[in-house]
This record gives sequence, C-alpha cells and structure tokens, in this order.
Amino acid sequence: MNPENYVDQVIEIATLAGKEIRDIYQKGDFEREIKSDNTPVTSADLAAHEIITDALKALTPDIPVLSEEDADIPFEQRCDWQRYWLVDPLDGTGEFIAGSGDFSVIIALVEHNRPILGVVYVPMTEVCYYGIAGLGSYKRKDGAEVRISSLQLSKDGSESLRLAVSRRQDPQSVIKLFNQSKHCELVVLGGAALKSCLVAEGRADCYVRIGPTGEWDTGAAQIIVEEAGGQIMDLNLQPLTYNERESLENPNFIVVGAPALEWDQILINE
Repeated sequence: MNPENYVDQVIEIATLAGKEIRDIYQKGDFEREIKSDNTPVTSADLAAHEIITDALKALTPDIPVLSEEDADIPFEQRCDWQRYWLVDPLDGTGEFIAGSGDFSVIIALVEHNRPILGVVYVPMTEVCYYGIAGLGSYKRKDGAEVRISSLQLSKDGSESLRLAVSRRQDPQSVIKLFNQSKHCELVVLGGAALKSCLVAEGRADCYVRIGPTGEWDTGAAQIIVEEAGGQIMDLNLQPLTYNERESLENPNFIVVGAPALEWDQILINE
C-alpha cells in the first residue's frame, strides 16, 4: 500500500482527537486512574482512543489497530500482521495532568515491522509533524507546510550537544550517560514524541529516554526522525523493533539527529 494516500486522512483523525483532548484539558474536568502498569490514564486518553480507533477502522477496515489503551492482544494473534496502525491516543499523559500543555496524539502505520507513516499532532499549538517512508518529514502549522531535517553535526565532535529532556527529569540522569568531554546544553520539553520531533527538526541534537515506554511511543516518531536524517536506537545502538516480541515495551533508547557521529564513543552505556 502507498502510505502517501493516507496521510491527509490520518492527520485529520489526529486533529479530531486532539480537539477533543484540548477541550477536556481546557475545561479541566477529567477523570484519572492508575493502570496495572502503574502509569496514569485519563478520560481524555480514552476519548481520543475511541475517536482514533473508530476512524481508522472506517478508513481501512482490513488493517488492525494496536492502541496503548487496547494493547492486550496476544502475540500469537498479532505476529502475522503484515501491517497495522500503532496508536498512542495521548502521549504525555503526565504532562496533561500537570497542565504543561506538552502532549501529543500519535498515529503510525507499520508494515513488515517497520513504521512507514507517522503523524504527531500537538493539540495545544495545532502543530503537526509527519513523515512518509521515502518522501521526507514535514511540519504543518496555520496552513503552511515546511520540510524538516535534523542537524548534521561535524564528525570532529567540536559542537556542544543539545539534549532534549523532560520538565520533571533530573538532567544529571541523562548527562551522566555521555562522555565527560562532551559539553551538553539542555532543551526542556515534555512528551516523548515531542522531544523526538525536536531532534527531527534540528532544534535538539539528541534525546535519551531512560525508563519504560511502549512501541506506540516511538513508531510515528521513528519514521519522522529517520526521514529527517536522524535515527532512533537502543542504548546498544541497535534499531528498535516493532511487533516482534510478546512484550510491547521498548528498551531504553536514544534519538539522534546526526547518525554519522561516533555515538559509541559519545555515549557511555554502563
């Protein structure tokens, strides 16, 4: 299938879900629960999930949907999927609850275990990032669209590294992962996908995620970053995998804008 044929519809779906999230956020009237994996979920997550899954099933009835809010699908059932939609209805639920505004809607199309289309929509700014395999990555806002690309640092490593970090993250927990000879500047933003998109558009050089995430957190971001010239890898600098294991949990990972740098020397993987 040609992912280019679906991008506008998927952006429209993400926008509809984002509008619902924004309305709930602005009203401040939402329910909050703790899931079995000890992560929060709100009525905004669930409302966006319903909007997205219903719309995707109407758009492509023969393509299954794997959403964070309905991920209890046995591996033996999904292992034969040739393609599927991978969704995080509300990435950055903690940011939503905290009131920072740094959250997004994520929709990816995965084919043969690789993302081929990714959309990240930011409800509070109405910015949309998207990437299509072989066709590049783009940013839409206020009716205008520009192609984005990551910053390719010089191989001599002379520049400082701009690290995207969370608002509630101890920066030292990330800085200690880098060679001490490397000077790091911090770029603070919430939401995993949003920090990946910072790297994709060249506003940060890398983002390291330590701690549990799901494949839905990285699917769309991965194709956006890759088509912008960057890469997402685990901390052993190996590619992330999709729907190849029973567990849908990602390893710790790094998003880099300049894959040609000697990250095995820059990163300290203890």
